[in-house]
Amino acid sequence: MTKKILITGANGQLGHEMRNALKGNNRFECIFTDVAELDICNAEAVKQIIADNHIDYIVNCAAYTQVDKAEDNAELCKKINTDAVENLARAAADYGARMIHISTDYVFNGRGYRPYTEDMVPDPQSVYGSTKLEGEKILTDICPESIIIRTAWLYSPYGNNFVKTMLHLGEEREELSVVADQIGTPTFAGDLADAIGWILDRRMTDKKGIYHFSNEGVCSWYDFAAVIARLAGNECDVRPILT
Repeated sequence: MTKKILITGANGQLGHEMRNALKGNNRFECIFTDVAELDICNAEAVKQIIADNHIDYIVNCAAYTQVDKAEDNAELCKKINTDAVENLARAAADYGARMIHISTDYVFNGRGYRPYTEDMVPDPQSVYGSTKLEGEKILTDICPESIIIRTAWLYSPYGNNFVKTMLHLGEEREELSVVADQIGTPTFAGDLADAIGWILDRRMTDKKGIYHFSNEGVCSWYDFAAVIARLAGNECDVRPILT
């Protein structure tokens, strides 16, 4: 029997890659939405689309991800990262849908020197991280059967991301200064989308709880920028600086 999936944030990096990951899979009927088709901050609109389409699964790729701007736009950040998650969770609970929700490494304080595991205590240091953590908590309270996937440093051919920014600046400038004391795991959004597709395709949505997903490897933003410049053939001089 064909299952119906609602994918929110469909015009973002992960949303675009979800289109690729689920393309041609005749086990699913996918409804891809972004703000033009569905305002997830509108609780009634969320309920209506889930009820009218008899949605089985919700994959929430929507988020306010501009970390620095969030400090000055805390209200909007909360609406999208917290309140909208509550809208989706309540509608899912009312109509029997299961949720897969995408969260972030920013729920931690960033001071650790080893990989974060799912059982570590969150300690967000930003509006962005705090609103994402609150969204996690609300979802877990309302829909305890949900899956929450925390990821980090997403990049893809779509939307705005570090790789595209470095490619653009590398062509414009002779020199770039990039921080070398922030360490992470760059993650291709297509790989995350494939993992979500794998969960859906194998009916693994009963594996409730929080999971961390990133690609292998570790580097600083400087390391990442230097490799991007080299692979692109840019002659831009990439230099390391401290935060």
